[in-house]
Amino acid sequence: MQFKIDTSEKFHAIQIKEQTLSANMTGELDACLMPLLQQEVKNVVLNLQDIQNVDNAAGEHLVNIQQSFYAQSSSFVICCLQKQVEKDLDAADLLELLNVAPTESEAWDIVHMEEIERELGDSF
Repeated sequence: MQFKIDTSEKFHAIQIKEQTLSANMTGELDACLMPLLQQEVKNVVLNLQDIQNVDNAAGEHLVNIQQSFYAQSSSFVICCLQKQVEKDLDAADLLELLNVAPTESEAWDIVHMEEIERELGDSF
């Protein structure tokens, strides 16, 4: 699986450079994403603009990855979904379980807001 990673102060922006995200790619996805939970910068914005198809198993795996990130007080936001991918995830009742933003900029905003919420929650 080919991907591009850009790291900023608050998050990693990862763009998957494939047309299909399938179940047989979930191991590679884990190898890319899960080690980030051990780093100082743990938040992820996953850009899926190049993905044209996501099978149900891969969609379910994205939900599980997202849950792992939130369980460790980290953000995981998916952005730039193609219409067909959005329809497929919605048909599998997965879209509503995912934290999705229309653009990468809006995903960054979500990460920043969640960071502020966590900081405020820690102060009480």
